[in-house]
Amino acid sequence: MIALDPHFIAQTTPTGEAIARAVEAGWPLGPVAHCVLLRRGFNQVYELRFASGLHAIARLSAERPRGDPNIAYETALLTHLRAHCIPVAAPLPAADGSFSVVLALPEGARALLLFDFLPGDPPGESLVDIEATGRGLAQLHGAAQSYAGPESHYTLDLPLLLEASLQRMLTAPTVDAALEREFTALAENLRSRFAALPNLTRVHCHGDCHGSNNFMADSHDNPEGAERSRVAAFFDFDDAGPGLLAYELSVYLWVLLPRSLETPATAAVMERWHRYLAGYTGVRAIHAADLAAIAPCLALRQFWVMGEYAGRIPVWGTQAMPTHWLRKQPALMRAWMDLPPADQLAAQEPAKAATAPASSTASSTAAATA
Repeated sequence: MIALDPHFIAQTTPTGEAIARAVEAGWPLGPVAHCVLLRRGFNQVYELRFASGLHAIARLSAERPRGDPNIAYETALLTHLRAHCIPVAAPLPAADGSFSVVLALPEGARALLLFDFLPGDPPGESLVDIEATGRGLAQLHGAAQSYAGPESHYTLDLPLLLEASLQRMLTAPTVDAALEREFTALAENLRSRFAALPNLTRVHCHGDCHGSNNFMADSHDNPEGAERSRVAAFFDFDDAGPGLLAYELSVYLWVLLPRSLETPATAAVMERWHRYLAGYTGVRAIHAADLAAIAPCLALRQFWVMGEYAGRIPVWGTQAMPTHWLRKQPALMRAWMDLPPADQLAAQEPAKAATAPASSTASSTAAATA
């Protein structure tokens, strides 16, 4: 038997039983009757049921290439939003009054947090639910304007989304010299485009509002006999931070658009984007400059995703971003950058609207935080 140095362990996955014991020790919520791993992504997420009947979600924060988890900001922002009647998966305080406990694992210390469980399903293809998602995000941004808690470690702007991501990508074994030149030139193009878009609106961003990080429910305020009203409840604020409104809005379009340059967006896809924007602008206006910035933000989002994948190679492996896939990305990203402003895109005929590629849709889960 050969003993491995724990300093060279990239990431362990505790069992549900191990997390149940940690939660029982760290939170004054009584015995855990059931705990199971929901998914492994950027973090590890568990579903818990307590003997008391309480239903919750545990998130074991993983090492991210950006640095430490943004726990103080995230939990304070969620508490602020809940106090302002915004439906979110709020953090549950641990026994010591904080919102996290530290687990000692072979790769080092990792923070464990507990959140409300949100029932329901993502908006999917329902136009009513998609519009309610846009409306809910606008209400969230409005409520967050008065946030005055701990500062965020991270700002969703070019230094984090583009510069740091590019540097991580260029160290990936699957990025060859030709790709390095292409991505470097593409990044320079993006810098120029954003330099020509001054005074963009900033908000407290969810950071990952792609349509599968919110669940839908009927409003409790529906008058008898009136058409039902839908409400979006948001979770997974691990990537939250102050940043560009255009980037925040682009994430949903980034998921909607097809992956192939040869595949145009359908009328159904463009109608979803139109309804998402309509829901948002029914609550908060979007300035013309911010609408114009959504197209380059699609490429910015793709840079961020590739940078995250590059930073996760020790855990996910090099085939999470193989060279043959990477070679397709510059053309796709340039096509995104050349899309018309978002309001015009929503209004165009589908055959003209998008010869652009897009991201795969994020898989939905049964619970709260990734």
